Amino acid sequence: MNLLTAVIFLPLIGCLLTLLLPRENEKLVRQFTLVWSLLVFVISLFLISGVSSDQRPAVPGAFAFDVNFGWIGTPPIRYHIGIDGISLWLIILTTLLTPICVLISWSYIGKHVLAFHAFLLLLEFGLVGVFCALDLFLFFVFWEVCLVPMYFLIGVWGHDRRIYAALKFFIYTMAGSALMLIGILFLYNKTGTFDYPAVLLALQRGALTYPEEMLLFLGFFIAFAIKVPMFPLHTWLPDAHVEAPTAGSVMLASVMLKMGCYGLLRFCLPMFPTAAHNNAGWINVLAITGIIYGALVAMVQPNMKKLVAYSSVSHLGFVVLGLFTFTQQGLDGAVYQMLNHGVSTGALFILVGFLYERRHSLEINAYGGVATPAPQLSTVFMITMLASIGLPTLNNFVGEFLVLQGAAIAQFRLAVCASIGVILSACYMLWLYQRVFYGRASEEVTHHMHDLVPREALAIVPLILLMVWMGVYSQSFLPPISAANTAALAGIEARKELRVQNQPALLASLREFFHAAR
Repeated sequence: MNLLTAVIFLPLIGCLLTLLLPRENEKLVRQFTLVWSLLVFVISLFLISGVSSDQRPAVPGAFAFDVNFGWIGTPPIRYHIGIDGISLWLIILTTLLTPICVLISWSYIGKHVLAFHAFLLLLEFGLVGVFCALDLFLFFVFWEVCLVPMYFLIGVWGHDRRIYAALKFFIYTMAGSALMLIGILFLYNKTGTFDYPAVLLALQRGALTYPEEMLLFLGFFIAFAIKVPMFPLHTWLPDAHVEAPTAGSVMLASVMLKMGCYGLLRFCLPMFPTAAHNNAGWINVLAITGIIYGALVAMVQPNMKKLVAYSSVSHLGFVVLGLFTFTQQGLDGAVYQMLNHGVSTGALFILVGFLYERRHSLEINAYGGVATPAPQLSTVFMITMLASIGLPTLNNFVGEFLVLQGAAIAQFRLAVCASIGVILSACYMLWLYQRVFYGRASEEVTHHMHDLVPREALAIVPLILLMVWMGVYSQSFLPPISAANTAALAGIEARKELRVQNQPALLASLREFFHAAR
């Protein structure tokens, strides 16, 4: 069996095996899921050796661990998978966080334990598949698979308003999925294939008119922007985060949101480069608006989870900004920031979950002086908080620096405006830390608060070490990312001239398209 296929399907096999375990033996369910997810993580590490720094994924068939055979005859849907430097680290991030989510849920999840762990493994299966799929229909299938377990994780194991949050999440995501499916079917009608490299080749040969490219770009962009989520399509995210269990918040923030960012880089930019260039102006305005808006709203939040959720809106604005600078530094920084956000924000949600388990409140004013009874917890929270605001030698600094460098190369004023978000992130995170951990501890805080237990330390310490490693020695991760982005950028820039050639006739061709549609 191909190694990548094993990494994709082992979580699904684990999900099915979990369902065969005795429902009443909750300890066995937890132990099995932990061991199985750790096995998947260890196996996924072997993918690193197969992705070299000279991969050229823009060339059909140049993906590592490529598997391509027919799945459905009519229409011709193929099981086509492969990875490059863009998807490699996202897969490993997914497989790393799954066993961590099992650990942090060990004592927190007390009802329907078997179903919870089965859904967690099913979610891992869908997420890994999204980052591997090289057939558009297969990508859509994995995209939809991710929706089901997350809906139940929020709706069954969430807090008081969990049904509202789950439905809102489902409706927003399904709306985007519908647009993407329409776009995929339209592309199939124009190119005769769902296979990603073949679609790219057909588009490079002029399979689409410019109006068709523009409409398809907007359809795919909205679908991915909802998942990122970009301002103003972000309103489902705070509710989903606040109501989700800690493991759900971690997987949602650290990996599921990256599906949208990955989709923009993998599909929107290479398939529709002319439309992407022409729309980059207003997209960058929305990205910077999201950066500043998310930071300002986070600053006034009384709820810790909502604060971290709005910080995600702000941080992921940097990712979108980096992608639409169309520079090597911007794209490298965007991908690296996806990983950084997955590690640091995932750790923030874990630590907020630890506080909630002790105090049973997410309100900031219910805390204060936590550093006195829980010095180790306060220390790891401080490191995570500093990583989130982009302190040099920690991971977020590298990604934000590269994005700002790319933005400065593209348009200097973009970098100036985006840098405001860096300053604001320091404001709301430092203020949060001051209110929760400093001051005199009340009797209630002292009574409920205790320091990290070994299980909690085992879950959070690997992420702390990763923050330092990614900040100090980013070259451990960047070469395959840069190689993949160089190839993708070369393909995008090769068609950049079409933008200039088509520019005078855009309005005329748009009128012609809509007249024909009538």
